[in-house]
Amino acid sequence: MKQAIIFGAGNIGRGFIGQLFSESGCRVTFVDIDQRLLAALNQQGRYTIRLVTNESSNEVNIGPVQSLPADDREAVAQAVAEAGIGATAVGARALEYVAPNVAAGIIRRAEQGVKTPLNIIVCENLKGAARLFSRMVKAALPPAYHAYLARHICFVDAVIARMIPPLAPELRTQNPGLIIVEPYKELPVDAAGFVGPLPDIIGMIPAHSFSFYTERKLYIHNAGHAVLGYLGYQKGYKYGYQALLDPQIFTAVQGAMTESQQALTRKFNLPPGELTAFIDDLLARFGNQALGDTIFRLGRDPARKLARNYRLIGAALNVLNQGVEPIYLIRGIVAALHFDPPHDPIAVDLQNRLQQLGLNIVLQEVCGLEPGSTLTRLIQRQFEMWQVQVGKENNDNPN
Repeated sequence: MKQAIIFGAGNIGRGFIGQLFSESGCRVTFVDIDQRLLAALNQQGRYTIRLVTNESSNEVNIGPVQSLPADDREAVAQAVAEAGIGATAVGARALEYVAPNVAAGIIRRAEQGVKTPLNIIVCENLKGAARLFSRMVKAALPPAYHAYLARHICFVDAVIARMIPPLAPELRTQNPGLIIVEPYKELPVDAAGFVGPLPDIIGMIPAHSFSFYTERKLYIHNAGHAVLGYLGYQKGYKYGYQALLDPQIFTAVQGAMTESQQALTRKFNLPPGELTAFIDDLLARFGNQALGDTIFRLGRDPARKLARNYRLIGAALNVLNQGVEPIYLIRGIVAALHFDPPHDPIAVDLQNRLQQLGLNIVLQEVCGLEPGSTLTRLIQRQFEMWQVQVGKENNDNPN
């Protein structure tokens, strides 16, 4: 049985990549730091994925699996040495802690004379994550092994689009291995990133125009989700599916995604309407009540989501560059600038910076926008209109 290794046994590792690898005939080894989860996986040798829609709920057992603690360098290195395919799903900020373990495994493969290629799919929500992780692993390797790395190991970018919200604590207590996900299971990967023959993985879509899939995910899927979260927060909704039932919010979310659709259609010379079905499917998926995806999760960490090349500002810039007016995207950006739940420290800090420094400085420092740029002016105008509207509502409702 082909061996697979996945760094990270969380939502993406266990709830998506583990399923694809297992259904492709692999025995999966997870590497993680959650001791309780590791013990459960080793004891049962499998775990359960619950696939949910508004109409159905089906459970699938994933196995055989085993797990290793991340601090057991010797065991992890041997697992890397034996693996035929690998993946990371730890969060971009944790990649630096994974790199030494991967490097140790590469040394072990070289010493054991393993010539078969090892492709590691980097499943992190970060543009260019594979290149970043490759540099980290190379830095952790002695120079004598750099040639082996170049010949036999590759790191592959991927687009992760399956929605997997955090599991409720009571369900985690009952069954540490359980994970609840939507049925969607397409994994676009950068076809140019592989060494050797492309692995036969269920759901994997090798893309030769990978930038299209990256921008489609970021500027349509992520941007639409963000607009849903921020406008939903302003109206007091708890869950994303509740906000989507609001006609005004639905129109704004669909409108923002359509703006990006128009831009991507021009940029990649797509047939008109090529992405319409993709947007319709996303809107249906956003309305999946069984996932219980919260408005807070969709909106948390607004500073990151307002970064220049990310889901909102990046989408608006892309739209402007293609000659499309980002009306609904700007509405989402302004809503994000008013996202202020007290239990999100990033949101609190952003509000403090807005009050102390003003909108122009925040747009420059947080969003990377130059003063006087077209997008800056459009945001300023919408922001001022928002403030006027809020002031009017407060005057009309003094209590």
